[in-house]
Amino acid sequence: MWLIPIAFVVFLICGTAFAYLMGAVSVITFITLDKAQFLSIMPQRIFSQLDVFAFMAMPLFILTAEIMTRAGVMRCLVDFALSVVGRFKGGLGHVNILTSVFFAGVSGSAVADSASLSRSFVPEMVNRGYDKYYAGAITAASSMIGPIIPPSIIMIIYGGLTSTSVAALFVAGIVPGLLLAGVLLALNVFMAYRYDHPGGKASEIPPFFPSLLRALPALCLPAVILGSLVFGLATPTEGSAIAVLVAILAGLTYRGLSWSMLIDAIEATARMTGTIFIILAAISILGYLAGQMGWSEALAHWVEAFHLTGFRFLVFLMVIFLIAGMFMDTTVAVTLMVPLFAVQAINQGVDPVHLGILICLNLCIGLITPPLGKCLVLVAALTSLNYWRLAWVAMPFILVQIALLFVLARFPELTLALPRALGF
Repeated sequence: MWLIPIAFVVFLICGTAFAYLMGAVSVITFITLDKAQFLSIMPQRIFSQLDVFAFMAMPLFILTAEIMTRAGVMRCLVDFALSVVGRFKGGLGHVNILTSVFFAGVSGSAVADSASLSRSFVPEMVNRGYDKYYAGAITAASSMIGPIIPPSIIMIIYGGLTSTSVAALFVAGIVPGLLLAGVLLALNVFMAYRYDHPGGKASEIPPFFPSLLRALPALCLPAVILGSLVFGLATPTEGSAIAVLVAILAGLTYRGLSWSMLIDAIEATARMTGTIFIILAAISILGYLAGQMGWSEALAHWVEAFHLTGFRFLVFLMVIFLIAGMFMDTTVAVTLMVPLFAVQAINQGVDPVHLGILICLNLCIGLITPPLGKCLVLVAALTSLNYWRLAWVAMPFILVQIALLFVLARFPELTLALPRALGF
């Protein structure tokens, strides 16, 4: 057995991709435990893990985001956000957050959000008199809104792994996403008055109605997705296909879409989808190993021994996933940890939709939490900022997000009221 952790560390140091790392270590473990005969079932196990109807929506939502990003939608959303909140004190900070809210309905990815906004917003905020580290910190923090407001790739993966309604997850993410934007806006107001951040000049604010008309095709996308789900007109998979059609029409409206751009978007979608599915395949091997070794039963006994029930177990899960989010990619963390921990929480009476939103928000907070917050690293790299100083400036944003996480955990109705009211 001691060969297994050694193999894991050696593969990790060699830079082996996570999917191959987990697959290789799992196979070595089967052989070491004299369970090699069970490997014959692995092809069937892998395909059964991937043969989930909800997963069909994933590549189409990714393609939607790729098309909209290439069509030049970001500039329109920024102008509209400027016309709404740009004139207030700390206006560009507000615009940063509000743009993330709008962009969340397009991309559904915190990493894509932070990459796009850091290139445009951080230099602009510095030119307007903001501290460059504050500009980087609020950009990283606001990008967390992306996977919470639908569509969300993390929610699709969680729904497929736990057989939870993706439509219910999408609807349940609306209120927490808006609450997250609200607490960030409130903190930005406090910081604006404390550090005397500038407001936007009236001459620099785009007119509201022309900006709204220009941004309307992009703003219609989340409304079309949610509307088709809420009114029962389409499944999430069908909704994702409709979203691709709307994205193409929006791209033609913005005149930023061409055949070459569409082909590039399809190629990028294929690469990203392949990356996610190979991780799911590797995790299915590990999940089969966990079943053979009785890890779930061992966890249940451990939880019972320490009397971790109800809200205490939920807090324990939040801490575990928060730590995991600091070191792992969100896709890896969801596929690796949800099958192990989610069953225990659901067995204790936690609503699976509520749990999914908490896990999604939890892992997103980990993306901006040191020592290895992925979005924080990305913003620091793209803007040439010192990572640790940026992490220190981002700490107030991290703390208010963690506080919101525990409020949502303590009061499930904040998450569940809207999907219940709409019949989910």
